[in-house]
Amino acid sequence: MVPASYYLVLSAILFGLGVVGFVFKRNIITIFMSIELMLNAVNLAFVSFSRELGSLDGQVFVFFVIVVAAAEAAVGLAIILLIARNRQSLNVENVDLLKL
Repeated sequence: MVPASYYLVLSAILFGLGVVGFVFKRNIITIFMSIELMLNAVNLAFVSFSRELGSLDGQVFVFFVIVVAAAEAAVGLAIILLIARNRQSLNVENVDLLKL
């Protein structure tokens, strides 16, 4: 059986990679993927704590996080498509105003 600390270390590494991608990248798609990576890292931590404690509470939280991530992905990708179509760029620095 794999100890929970291994899962938590992996979760921390994934979350750190997501933060680095969010802070240092300029492409909207890369930033969006970094946010999804951070959400999945939190899901891994929830599941590992849930398994360690023998409770289903963490898995219920994971279900809600996945639902929110799916809604965020749908709305976020629609906004990114509109920005790419109108601005002809996916660079964050070129998207300084919401007006067209």
